[in-house]
Amino acid sequence: MKDADGSLALHVEDLTVAYGERPALWDVDLDVPAGVLMAVLGPNGAGKTTLMKAVLGLVRPVAGRVLVHGRPYAEQRRIVGYVPQRGSVDWDFPTTVLDVVTMGRYASLGWFRSPGAAERKAATDALDEVGMAPFASRHISQLSGGQQQRVFLARALAQDASLYLMDEPFQGVDATTERAIVRVLRDLRSRGRTVVVVHHDLQTVREYFDRVALLNVRRVADGPVSEAFTEENLRAAYGGRTAFVPRDATGPETGDLAASPVRE
Repeated sequence: MKDADGSLALHVEDLTVAYGERPALWDVDLDVPAGVLMAVLGPNGAGKTTLMKAVLGLVRPVAGRVLVHGRPYAEQRRIVGYVPQRGSVDWDFPTTVLDVVTMGRYASLGWFRSPGAAERKAATDALDEVGMAPFASRHISQLSGGQQQRVFLARALAQDASLYLMDEPFQGVDATTERAIVRVLRDLRSRGRTVVVVHHDLQTVREYFDRVALLNVRRVADGPVSEAFTEENLRAAYGGRTAFVPRDATGPETGDLAASPVRE
């Protein structure tokens, strides 16, 4: 499942990132084929957000390299869309929903062009795709948490990227917004896009994603959900602190989860 030119959508090799003397990621290797939905799982402090930031060049690794479709991110930034954690955004910034989404077109415009009718249409279409078109003129501070998340998803869609990185897009949203996000993610996959999602709800992994990567500073496992999302790998990643583990291949149908005692 590689691109036409033979490259992976994302290739991470020997990646090590440290904050001071504390390693956040240690010697991580990860390959993400094109056209998949991948969940990045792990306990708090496992390095999931740091992985996203390292791919985007927002933190400098101690060692290792990252390639997007076979090239460094600096050469491919126009084809990478990013949805940050909602809590990391200043929602009091004085701007409208449409203006925020139009920002997704800036990378393709360059420094000296202002957004025009084509960019506004792309932004409006993206808002319509996430069900937020009626809110286009509203100030972003007037939105609910779920609505704000949809706006940032629309901004990424407006960019028309090839690779999307999303940091906890389902966190703190209502069921309606979660269904809307899942619908958009599946549509992106159907169009050949690649989506990598930092995720925390183990119960929805089999339903939402094709592949998983399990992190706990180091890479524990990655691959198709049917192969990598196992009780053994979950216990290795979470240290036995997870309350749910997937049944093995001899258990009920895919998607069923069995309760497991929480070990303190």
